[in-house]
Amino acid sequence: MPKVLIVYATRTGDTEKIARLIGEGVRISGLEAEVLDIKQIKKEADLEGYDALVLGSSTYHGEMLEKMKTLLFLAEKANLDGKVGGAFGAFGWSGEAPERIYGTMANIFKMDMVGDPLMLKNASLGGGIQMAQDYGKSIAKKLQGK
Repeated sequence: MPKVLIVYATRTGDTEKIARLIGEGVRISGLEAEVLDIKQIKKEADLEGYDALVLGSSTYHGEMLEKMKTLLFLAEKANLDGKVGGAFGAFGWSGEAPERIYGTMANIFKMDMVGDPLMLKNASLGGGIQMAQDYGKSIAKKLQGK
Protein backbone atom coordinates (compact mmCIF):
# COMPACT_ATOMS: atom_id res chain seq x y z
CA MET A 1 0.00 0.00 0.00
CA PRO A 2 1.42 3.43 -0.92
CA LYS A 3 2.64 5.56 1.99
CA VAL A 4 2.54 9.35 2.24
CA LEU A 5 4.81 11.39 4.49
CA ILE A 6 3.45 14.76 5.59
CA VAL A 7 5.96 17.04 7.34
CA TYR A 8 5.03 20.39 8.84
CA ALA A 9 6.79 23.38 10.42
CA THR A 10 4.52 25.54 12.56
CA ARG A 11 4.68 28.52 14.90
CA THR A 12 1.16 28.61 16.32
CA GLY A 13 -0.19 25.12 15.56
CA ASP A 14 -2.34 26.06 12.55
CA THR A 15 -0.04 24.38 10.01
CA GLU A 16 0.01 21.24 12.16
CA LYS A 17 -3.81 21.12 12.10
CA ILE A 18 -3.76 21.42 8.31
CA ALA A 19 -1.16 18.63 8.09
CA ARG A 20 -3.30 16.31 10.22
CA LEU A 21 -6.37 17.03 8.05
CA ILE A 22 -4.38 16.28 4.88
CA GLY A 23 -3.39 13.00 6.54
CA GLU A 24 -7.07 12.25 7.20
CA GLY A 25 -7.84 12.81 3.52
CA VAL A 26 -5.09 10.38 2.52
CA ARG A 27 -6.38 7.76 4.99
CA ILE A 28 -10.02 8.26 3.89
CA SER A 29 -8.77 7.32 0.43
CA GLY A 30 -7.41 4.04 1.78
CA LEU A 31 -3.68 4.86 1.86
CA GLU A 32 -1.21 5.16 4.73
CA ALA A 33 -0.21 8.60 5.96
CA GLU A 34 2.40 9.57 8.52
CA VAL A 35 2.29 13.13 9.86
CA LEU A 36 5.52 14.37 11.45
CA ASP A 37 6.74 17.57 13.04
CA ILE A 38 9.77 18.82 11.12
CA LYS A 39 11.87 18.34 14.28
CA GLN A 40 11.50 14.58 13.78
CA ILE A 41 13.35 14.65 10.44
CA LYS A 42 17.08 14.52 11.17
CA LYS A 43 18.61 13.05 8.00
CA GLU A 44 17.71 12.35 4.38
CA ALA A 45 17.11 8.67 5.23
CA ASP A 46 14.08 9.82 7.29
CA LEU A 47 12.42 10.71 3.96
CA GLU A 48 12.96 7.26 2.41
CA GLY A 49 10.33 4.53 2.14
CA TYR A 50 7.49 6.84 1.14
CA ASP A 51 5.71 7.11 -2.19
CA ALA A 52 4.70 10.74 -1.71
CA LEU A 53 6.00 13.71 0.26
CA VAL A 54 3.87 16.65 1.35
CA LEU A 55 5.65 19.58 3.02
CA GLY A 56 4.12 22.50 4.85
CA SER A 57 5.26 25.63 6.63
CA SER A 58 3.58 28.68 7.97
CA THR A 59 4.57 31.99 6.42
CA TYR A 60 6.31 34.36 8.82
CA HIS A 61 7.45 37.79 7.63
CA GLY A 62 7.00 36.67 4.02
CA GLU A 63 9.18 33.56 4.42
CA MET A 64 8.88 29.88 5.25
CA LEU A 65 10.17 28.94 8.68
CA GLU A 66 13.94 28.42 8.87
CA LYS A 67 13.55 24.73 9.76
CA MET A 68 11.70 24.14 6.47
CA LYS A 69 14.50 25.82 4.51
CA THR A 70 16.95 23.46 6.20
CA LEU A 71 14.76 20.46 5.38
CA LEU A 72 14.59 21.48 1.71
CA PHE A 73 18.40 21.44 1.52
CA LEU A 74 18.40 18.00 3.14
CA ALA A 75 15.63 16.72 0.85
CA GLU A 76 17.58 17.79 -2.23
CA LYS A 77 19.84 14.76 -1.61
CA ALA A 78 16.96 12.31 -1.06
CA ASN A 79 16.25 11.31 -4.69
CA LEU A 80 12.64 12.50 -4.85
CA ASP A 81 12.60 12.71 -8.66
CA GLY A 82 9.20 11.59 -10.00
CA LYS A 83 7.60 11.02 -6.58
CA VAL A 84 4.21 12.57 -5.87
CA GLY A 85 4.41 15.81 -3.94
CA GLY A 86 2.35 18.57 -2.41
CA ALA A 87 2.88 21.74 -0.39
CA PHE A 88 0.73 23.60 2.12
CA GLY A 89 0.79 26.15 4.88
CA ALA A 90 -1.04 28.56 7.12
CA PHE A 91 -0.55 32.30 6.87
CA GLY A 92 -1.75 35.54 8.40
CA TRP A 93 -1.09 38.32 5.88
CA SER A 94 0.69 36.65 3.02
CA GLY A 95 1.23 33.10 1.85
CA GLU A 96 4.63 32.86 0.20
CA ALA A 97 5.88 29.76 2.07
CA PRO A 98 3.66 27.12 0.41
CA GLU A 99 4.35 28.57 -3.04
CA ARG A 100 8.12 28.55 -2.49
CA ILE A 101 8.08 25.01 -1.10
CA TYR A 102 5.95 23.89 -4.05
CA GLY A 103 8.29 25.54 -6.55
CA THR A 104 11.33 23.90 -4.99
CA MET A 105 9.70 20.48 -5.03
CA ALA A 106 8.56 20.84 -8.65
CA ASN A 107 11.61 22.53 -10.18
CA ILE A 108 14.58 21.42 -8.07
CA PHE A 109 13.45 17.98 -6.86
CA LYS A 110 11.52 17.24 -10.12
CA MET A 111 8.58 15.79 -8.20
CA ASP A 112 5.15 14.99 -9.69
CA MET A 113 3.20 17.73 -7.93
CA VAL A 114 -0.52 17.81 -7.17
CA GLY A 115 -2.39 20.85 -8.49
CA ASP A 116 -1.39 23.97 -6.58
CA PRO A 117 -0.12 24.51 -3.06
CA LEU A 118 -2.80 24.55 -0.36
CA MET A 119 -2.85 27.90 1.43
CA LEU A 120 -5.20 28.44 4.37
CA LYS A 121 -5.37 31.16 6.98
CA ASN A 122 -6.71 28.60 9.42
CA ALA A 123 -8.07 25.06 9.12
CA SER A 124 -11.31 26.11 10.79
CA LEU A 125 -12.14 29.09 8.58
CA GLY A 126 -14.01 29.18 5.28
CA GLY A 127 -14.25 25.45 4.65
CA GLY A 128 -10.60 24.84 5.55
CA ILE A 129 -11.26 21.42 7.07
CA GLN A 130 -12.81 20.14 3.85
CA MET A 131 -10.18 21.81 1.68
CA ALA A 132 -7.33 20.19 3.64
CA GLN A 133 -8.97 16.76 3.56
CA ASP A 134 -9.60 17.16 -0.18
CA TYR A 135 -5.93 18.02 -0.68
CA GLY A 136 -5.03 14.74 1.00
CA LYS A 137 -7.50 12.92 -1.23
CA SER A 138 -5.91 14.50 -4.32
CA ILE A 139 -2.47 13.26 -3.19
CA ALA A 140 -3.93 9.75 -2.79
CA LYS A 141 -5.68 9.90 -6.14
CA LYS A 142 -2.47 10.90 -7.92
CA LEU A 143 -0.62 8.04 -6.22
CA GLN A 144 -3.32 5.51 -7.10
CA GLY A 145 -3.13 6.62 -10.73
CA LYS A 146 0.60 5.83 -10.97
